[in-house]
Amino acid sequence: MTNSPDIDWAVSDAPVSYAAALAVMEARARAIREDGARELVWFLEHPPLYTAGTSARPEDLRDPARFPVFDAGRGGQYTYHGPGQRVAYIMLDVGARGRDVRAFVANLEAWIIRALAAFNVDAGVREGRVGVWVDRTAPGGPLREDKIAAIGVRLKRWVSLHGISLNVEPDLEHFTGITPCGIDDARYGVTSFAGLGRVVSMAEADMALRDAFEDVFGSRLVKVAEPGL
Repeated sequence: MTNSPDIDWAVSDAPVSYAAALAVMEARARAIREDGARELVWFLEHPPLYTAGTSARPEDLRDPARFPVFDAGRGGQYTYHGPGQRVAYIMLDVGARGRDVRAFVANLEAWIIRALAAFNVDAGVREGRVGVWVDRTAPGGPLREDKIAAIGVRLKRWVSLHGISLNVEPDLEHFTGITPCGIDDARYGVTSFAGLGRVVSMAEADMALRDAFEDVFGSRLVKVAEPGL
């Protein structure tokens, strides 16, 4: 690990509303930019909801009355968040970390892939498809790949907002209310640790994410109280 500044790490045990999370992210990003506040990685879960990125298409919201829908302000299209999914919001000073957006996104991908490897899940990225994927193709069968983690970030004056979501044990049927990330192709679906037959607790997923983050980003995560809501 490189000798980079420590980063605050908060974990919320109770579900956090999307509006409250956005407010916290915006306030912390502003404090990082203007006041030199410490960077923050925040682990949480949301109640069931859909979020729309800046490229979201109306036709990809298949069931608009099912769950609340929020304009996320991040890149990307429609995404589902809900119980059993670990959301990690990343408020990092990308400006102080080299101003390389592609490298930043590649590090987010590497972070997830490394955390999944801790549970012997072989995952990777795919050209033209955002997120982290696992190959579910049966021997001799047609191609089948499932997304296990999503990535959606925004940079505001070089400080990042939003982040990643990793499917631990969410209700995968909830994804049917949208076209996840705009990919409408029977070969590509959504899965989770549970969907892969892996029994992984949220606490175990958190520890793997923490260790992988420190390895990839070269900064130590220091546990702090959850941000004020």
